Amino acid sequence: MKDGIHPEYVACTITCACGAVYHTRATKPKIHLDICSSCHPLFTGQQKLVDTAGRVEKFRRKYAKGASTK
Repeated sequence: MKDGIHPEYVACTITCACGAVYHTRATKPKIHLDICSSCHPLFTGQQKLVDTAGRVEKFRRKYAKGASTK
């Protein structure tokens, strides 16, 4: 194998928005997540509405106008 082409692995702390913290090794020292296995609906069985960049509000405004004009 060639020397100098592989990334450097360091100790990494992964932090989720729910507060869960995981320690592993990665190429970055810190990683921040929005959803992890502790809070993901597939694993918890609870529905969680995740709004990415205002898409839910945009959808509601778009179809609220159509419903009121009928």
